[in-house]
Amino acid sequence: MKPEINELIGEIETSRSVLAHIETLFANALAGDLTGQNRTLEKAVFLSELFANHYTCLETLFFRISQFFENTLPHDRWHVELLAKMRLRIPGIREPVISDETFRLLDEFRRFRHFKRYYFTMDYDWDRLDFLSKKFSALIPALATDLSGFAGFLSRLQKET
Repeated sequence: MKPEINELIGEIETSRSVLAHIETLFANALAGDLTGQNRTLEKAVFLSELFANHYTCLETLFFRISQFFENTLPHDRWHVELLAKMRLRIPGIREPVISDETFRLLDEFRRFRHFKRYYFTMDYDWDRLDFLSKKFSALIPALATDLSGFAGFLSRLQKET
């Protein structure tokens, strides 16, 4: 038994707990009225932060998975490459962490987080936030399935060692 695998399984569980909390905040925000005059700056900032924090939590987990399996990442485009590597099956090494569909959904949030980091005005585009909200609603169950599957792979790997 390799204790490092158990540690990585623990990292996944901890990240899933954080992600679930963010997803609950998102569901609560959607349950409120986000139309018309209720589309305030505060609500736009809140949704933006939820999306960015959710992605950052995942990226941190993906980085730890990448380190565990000794994936190399280029210094100049590591954010893009890290996400791309998470959908790869590496024969004899590891299963994919995420599906192609989850990758496509997450790539929207990676780009949004990058944009948000360098966009300093407070003029939020509600059309974009609506689009991301729809993508986020699709991402939640897909990601849960993928992370459960990868945790199962790690459990099987643990039993083999």
